[in-house]
Amino acid sequence: MDIAENKLAGEETILEGTRFVRACLRKPVDRTPVWFLRQAGRYMQEYRDVRKHHTLVEICKQPELAAEVTITAAEKLGVDAAIIFADLLLPLEPMGLPFEFQAGEGPVVHHPLRTAEDVKALRTDRAGDLAYVARAIEKVAAHFGDRLGVIGFCGAPYTLASYMIEGGGSRNYIHTKQMMYGDTLAWNGLLDKLVVVLTEYCRLQVQAGADVIQIFDSWVGSLGLEDYRDYAFEASKRLVRAVQGMGVPVIYFGVETAGLLSQMAVTGADVIGLDWRQPLDVGWREVGHAHAVQGNLDPITLFAPLEVIELRVKEILRAAAGRPGHIFNLGHGIVPETPVENVQAVVRMVREFRLENQNA
Repeated sequence: MDIAENKLAGEETILEGTRFVRACLRKPVDRTPVWFLRQAGRYMQEYRDVRKHHTLVEICKQPELAAEVTITAAEKLGVDAAIIFADLLLPLEPMGLPFEFQAGEGPVVHHPLRTAEDVKALRTDRAGDLAYVARAIEKVAAHFGDRLGVIGFCGAPYTLASYMIEGGGSRNYIHTKQMMYGDTLAWNGLLDKLVVVLTEYCRLQVQAGADVIQIFDSWVGSLGLEDYRDYAFEASKRLVRAVQGMGVPVIYFGVETAGLLSQMAVTGADVIGLDWRQPLDVGWREVGHAHAVQGNLDPITLFAPLEVIELRVKEILRAAAGRPGHIFNLGHGIVPETPVENVQAVVRMVREFRLENQNA
């Protein structure tokens, strides 16, 4: 069944499909759906309690725990979608590139890719090793049924390639760009391998019950427009189109991407994620109104007094102007120490906002 053609007796209603999925497809909804990037995380006591006994990777690899963390966060916040608890770097391990999380350092790849031989050694035939993520999605989908949208995700080829080459976080992406510019054959080979693995990884998630796949290009803002076109765009486009071929919408999200938005939209992604560095209506014009958009409250606004938070939330909702296809979210993830009650307050604000009261 084509989800974009979900009809009842030939009539379009706002009741068919979850509010979140309908918004992804730019269909009418009764109110703007809301969820948050990193809605399950260290700011929430329930998650901290689980982390006392398990590492992040252990949670990811135990479907019961991953599903529990996912469900608890979505229910506590009252959001319209649950994003599976996982990590962007999970596909590295079956490709033959182990990593670990070090306290205060984040993810570390101990043997980063630096040569064409390193790229050649990567495997593409073990995506099935990631089935534990699919099993977690099955549990979440069974729990929520038709009440909430279930989001699977993966990293974008450029972002994962950068992690693999840099060996962890980076400020300047020197090694990444050295390979990109200096050994384009190896660079393209790496992206090709990533597209193969990520496509199969997303297929596992969709088959398990994911309604939507979000592709995180967290580091693509390190590229200028021409470099994005020349070295990253085609791989992202191939991945977007492959996932859409599985029958689900795709959200494509990056950070510091104001100069890339129009080209990111050419991937054909159903939804383009916007960060907070430009007004939502400006970003939407860049993307084009043939796409839905997601965003775009500054995550640090969640530390502000409630009256400031409400002002910013209403500014974003008014900028959307009632156009079908807006999903309320942050411009990036919830950060540690964020007051949970403020996150819950944002959900209430979005729920209570009515398009007919835009001037309220």
